[in-house]
Amino acid sequence: MDGPDFDLDFKPAHGEAVTVADGVQRITVNNPGPFTFHGTNSYIVGGTSVAVIDPGPEDEAHFQALLTALNGRKVTHIAVSHTHRDHSPLARRLKAETGALIVAEGPHRAARLLHSGEINPFAESSDMDFMPDIALADGDRVEGDGWSLTALLTPGHTANHAAFALSGPQETGIVFSADHVMAWATSIVAPPDGSMTDYMASLEKLLGRDDRLYLPGHGGPVQQPAAFLRGLRAHRRMRERAVLERVRAGDSHITDMVKVIYATTDPRLHGAAALSVFAHLEDLLERGQVETDGAPSLTGAFRLAPGGAS
Repeated sequence: MDGPDFDLDFKPAHGEAVTVADGVQRITVNNPGPFTFHGTNSYIVGGTSVAVIDPGPEDEAHFQALLTALNGRKVTHIAVSHTHRDHSPLARRLKAETGALIVAEGPHRAARLLHSGEINPFAESSDMDFMPDIALADGDRVEGDGWSLTALLTPGHTANHAAFALSGPQETGIVFSADHVMAWATSIVAPPDGSMTDYMASLEKLLGRDDRLYLPGHGGPVQQPAAFLRGLRAHRRMRERAVLERVRAGDSHITDMVKVIYATTDPRLHGAAALSVFAHLEDLLERGQVETDGAPSLTGAFRLAPGGAS
């Protein structure tokens, strides 16, 4: 398998509550873009008392759509998968309106310390004001009337990324996979915000489960999670091989690698592609397959390590 079968067939129904599973509604924010697809998905889980997963950006129309969909139901928890600004900021306003507890892995942080002179390219996209009422460890569970959500910590896209497994009176096999696994595209992994080493480990973690449906942060559902995860893993390994091939061919700088590896990709995404290549290079550095002088950087020069890659 060379990669997953991506599914671009998604009707966002902006501002409308769409039932996507028993006791689960999806409302998509009208914030389409190259990184958000048709918009960010918020989910309402439960019946008489509910949880809201990823309330979204500070957007008045979406806030009103959430309140309409809630229709007076009690919100006990607001679960946040990670702290990019298209997912978490509205949590504060929703908490003020409903009195619900905000639950998440923790506040925003980078996957590693910034090197001297380094700038986090995703700093403006990060919700630095976010603070959960309850910080979730891996396997922690929050419960409501007839439902529970179990935190599956899945760092990689961000250091604090979490997916949530849904349970009801009977196990559902549903996971809210947020931006870790999406049907329409691969997740952005951009140092220092994210880590390819962590991302690949999180893929392996989910491959060890037996879930039947993923409901992601953007786009439609992943219908066959195990096969899709294997495809994502193969895709990332293929990208890693492509990066090594470019280094072996003499491309020492990331911009030169991107021109070849992502020749058919929308130029608007080449900045994100460069960060993805950088993430692979950091992973390869950690594993001793490439090397660079000093701290790794987007503008640095990379070369094969002696004996690191044949």
